[in-house]
Amino acid sequence: MGPQYLKHLDLTQTGITKLAFIPMQDLHNIETLLLGSNHIQTLELLSDFPARKLKYLDLQMNNIQTISIRDIEALKQANNLTLNLRDNKIMHIEPKAFNSFSFYSLDFGSCNISVILDGLQGVSTAILWLGTFLGVDNRPIQESTLQGICNISVDYLSLQYHSFLEPSGDTFQCLSKLKRLDLTHTSLSKLQSLPQMNLLKELNLNRNYFLNLCDIHFSVFPSLTHLYIQQNHEAMELSFGCLESLSKLQHLDLSGSHIESLDCCSNQLHGLIGLQHLNLSHNYKLSFHNTTFNECSNLKVLDLSFTHIIINNFQGPFHNLHSLQMLNLSFSHIDTSKQNILQGLSSLLVLNMNGNTFKSGTIFNDNIFQKAPNLEVLTLASCQLIAIEAKAFSALSKLKHVDLHHNNLTAFCSDVFSNFRNIYLNFANNGIHIIPHDLLTRLSGQSIINLSYNPLECTCSNIGLLTWYKENIDKIEDSEQTLCAEPKSLSGTKLFSINLSCGYSTAQIALITLVVIIVIVVTFILIIYALKQKY
Repeated sequence: MGPQYLKHLDLTQTGITKLAFIPMQDLHNIETLLLGSNHIQTLELLSDFPARKLKYLDLQMNNIQTISIRDIEALKQANNLTLNLRDNKIMHIEPKAFNSFSFYSLDFGSCNISVILDGLQGVSTAILWLGTFLGVDNRPIQESTLQGICNISVDYLSLQYHSFLEPSGDTFQCLSKLKRLDLTHTSLSKLQSLPQMNLLKELNLNRNYFLNLCDIHFSVFPSLTHLYIQQNHEAMELSFGCLESLSKLQHLDLSGSHIESLDCCSNQLHGLIGLQHLNLSHNYKLSFHNTTFNECSNLKVLDLSFTHIIINNFQGPFHNLHSLQMLNLSFSHIDTSKQNILQGLSSLLVLNMNGNTFKSGTIFNDNIFQKAPNLEVLTLASCQLIAIEAKAFSALSKLKHVDLHHNNLTAFCSDVFSNFRNIYLNFANNGIHIIPHDLLTRLSGQSIINLSYNPLECTCSNIGLLTWYKENIDKIEDSEQTLCAEPKSLSGTKLFSINLSCGYSTAQIALITLVVIIVIVVTFILIIYALKQKY
């Protein structure tokens, strides 16, 4: 097979200095060509380079400084091409070099934005990556820097890790036709006086310096469906009504933004009638009242993990979220003694309660989970549990996956799950020593269990587990870490390699024999005595 059959060619870091070293004219079926991290100085491609099937051309981190019309003429025959020229010191692009070209993605990361935009006039691309990286010294974006985008057709623009010099409406005036905009880590503290951006559907403002959610003029984004403000560097205040113009918003991520609210979140989420995914995880403290989520009753996914949640109402903060399917309350310090926490969650399928504690370390028969009868996945890891009552999950008939790892359980409570078929049970990292055989036989169907990192005894007292384990190895997860703890001579030995002989000892046999003889003799004497009395 010759080069004409190649589809993927990787020549990264091979010391190539010229494209002429590659038999370009023979690569008739090439789809991926990787030439990054070399010493190529010119992008001159042979006019007969068969680029018709080319999908990805990587020339990042070379020494390309100029691009001419002739250099890239052969790429016009490619369709939906991704061209990566990231981290080249491009100083000049011949005017109209990219005119009438159509790309899927263009990556000019860490290049001079003004030079690139001047050279891209007339190009069409779905993605234009002009971002840079942390620690790279770049000129701040000025009022006129982005003017060149007015003559470019682009859907998604990334400017991440750049900074703006006094951003104004004129700075962004050529971005009005964008559908996605990434302004991650651009040192923004306000985003106001913007042009109307009626087509924008996704806005990424992660790692900036907003003090208040209302410092962003959201009314210019009427079609926005996805908004990300993650890991804000300042404590961001959720003022009332900041988002009310975003009636089409479906996905809102405000995680890790130092948010604290004593009255969350009805007024702050006012107007978000189409919201389906809300992430408020890794924030400070949120206090919930009766009308917490009244404005977004169509939520399907809610993440409140690693945020201190305080519930101040009797009805339950989620009572109107009848469409909610996934709820993450892990490490939220939530008060599990409030029986109505999960009230109204009739469609809930996945619940993560990791890191929360329960009264007396026990899940009682009467518990919060009964309010979510359709649960399929329940995660209760690191909850300091010591016991689970027998009917604790009897109302959860659809349960398929229960994770109880990193607790303090000393008993394998399979009787709790005896009515469930094909269930996954994770008991890893607990304190289980012995498991009676009858508890194991209650696991029906294709059930899977994880007993790894438990101090299991490999003695005749635990022969029921050892026998069942070998016969049902297909039901065991992480068998490599399911090890003996006792006796010390077998410590660290894998359970499936244990062969114990648990027959009776000589002394036990002698004792049993003696007892049998005595019983026979006594029975014989009693029979003789009875016969003498009769006659």
